[in-house]
Amino acid sequence: MLQTVLLAIMDGVAQASISFMVAVGLSLVFGIMRILNIAHGSLYALGGYTAAMAGIWISSAWGEGLWLYLVLILSALAIGVPLGALIERVLLRRIYGKEHTLQLLITFGIFMILEDVQKLVFGVEPYFNDAPLTILGTLEIGDIYYTTYQIIILPLTAIITMIALAWFFNKTRKGKLITAVIEDFETATVMGINARSVYFWTFILGSSLAALGGALASPTTSLVPGTGAGTIVLSFAIVASAGLGHFQGAAVTALLISLAQAFSIHFYSDIAAIMPYLVMTLILIIKPYGLFGKPEVRRI
Repeated sequence: MLQTVLLAIMDGVAQASISFMVAVGLSLVFGIMRILNIAHGSLYALGGYTAAMAGIWISSAWGEGLWLYLVLILSALAIGVPLGALIERVLLRRIYGKEHTLQLLITFGIFMILEDVQKLVFGVEPYFNDAPLTILGTLEIGDIYYTTYQIIILPLTAIITMIALAWFFNKTRKGKLITAVIEDFETATVMGINARSVYFWTFILGSSLAALGGALASPTTSLVPGTGAGTIVLSFAIVASAGLGHFQGAAVTALLISLAQAFSIHFYSDIAAIMPYLVMTLILIIKPYGLFGKPEVRRI
């Protein structure tokens, strides 16, 4: 019994680390740009596919080594930076301030296009490269053997990301400018802040975090068509539970939802698939604006 509980906790922590990376990018984009980006899930999938493919190619040519972890990060940047810049410049820039329905339709269209691009480039066969998972071996924790990658590397990466984002927004000039745009777009613009530039770099950051989540997840799961759809739904549940735009709270709700799902898998698997959304529903019934959200004053 105790071993099962410990295993569920470790599974939940590992999954929460990946879910946080994706959800925090989605939360940043909404918190700053006020756009619910459905295409976020496709960026996750493309980051995963690219990392798996690059890892397979490089491992076959030069063998396996710790530098494969650098390949994961570079693969995420190779997807997040150019695609994020292209999507923001060509499409999203035209719909700022428009109805949310239009924004949802545009991002859904981008999602469908990227899903087809994914199939054209990578095909429909599963991709899997577990080399980064096996290089570091396993750890024994309470008579349970668990991969070092999942129990150490993934949580450590999520913690570093959270600390780096907090430092950026609280300590750097660029971060404070972004915070000013979040608080009051009109006043920030009048004061000379280039809000369009803020939006551009925010979307690239959010896209890169989504792709990084996929890249980090690629050694732990098979990548198949539809991966992005499941990820974006789960990310919405995490973000809504935290409070839309509250990226720090996404870490808490990612852990809460992932632990709930992990425990349901080990103790009552029949409800495992719907557990994240049961948790979200319960949170929103008690706190309609999310655990960390608050009502916003709207200008009329």
